[in-house]
Amino acid sequence: MSRKDHPHTPDGRYFIARGKLDRCTNPGLADTERRRLIKKMMQARMAVRKAQDEAEMAEARAAVHEAKVALGERGPVWWDDDAPDYSGADPAQTPYADWWKTVAASS
Repeated sequence: MSRKDHPHTPDGRYFIARGKLDRCTNPGLADTERRRLIKKMMQARMAVRKAQDEAEMAEARAAVHEAKVALGERGPVWWDDDAPDYSGADPAQTPYADWWKTVAASS
């Protein structure tokens, strides 16, 4: 299942993967910047797979994290209404519970 196939919350902040909320990329990023950061993240993920030792693995994982923070998928939230971050939460245990019931029922 591609990321595009995952259900997205009505406010566009999260998508559901493996039954948990994952934060979406900041929609305010310019397309060229978003593409650059995604390329950087994919290269870092490749480096994780190719790592030969713990030092290389740590460096590669740090690069993945850095790219995800820049994309808005980790670190400070990209929205400005003071809503909390529910990343990693079961949607049924969040304010998205009613929405999730309808999505889960239609699956």
